[in-house]
Amino acid sequence: MQIRNVSLILLILFTGYTIYTMSIAEQSLLSFGYQLISSPDTAQVVMDLYIMAMLALIWMFQDMKQRGKSFYYWLPFAFLTLIFVSVGPLLYLVLRPKEIAR
Repeated sequence: MQIRNVSLILLILFTGYTIYTMSIAEQSLLSFGYQLISSPDTAQVVMDLYIMAMLALIWMFQDMKQRGKSFYYWLPFAFLTLIFVSVGPLLYLVLRPKEIAR
C-alpha cells in the first residue's frame, strides 16, 4: 500500500477521532495542554511529541523546497502541525506533489 493511501486513511481516522473528542471534552484545548505539562511524566511525552513535530516541519519544508513549492504553501501544514501535531504531516503526505522541481 502506498504511503499516500496509508496517510489518507490515518488522516481521516485520526481527524475524525480528534473532532469527536474535542466535541465531548469538558475543558478547552489550552487548559488540557496546561494540565499535560504540569506533571513531569506527561510533560516529557508532550516534549517528545513536539520534538518529532519540529523534525516533521523541517522535513516538510525541505521537501517542499525540492519540489518547487513556496514558503506560503508550507504555512498551513506548519500551523496544523503546531496545533494538532500529526494532522499537518499526514495532510502533507496526502497532498505531497509527486514531481521534484528541476
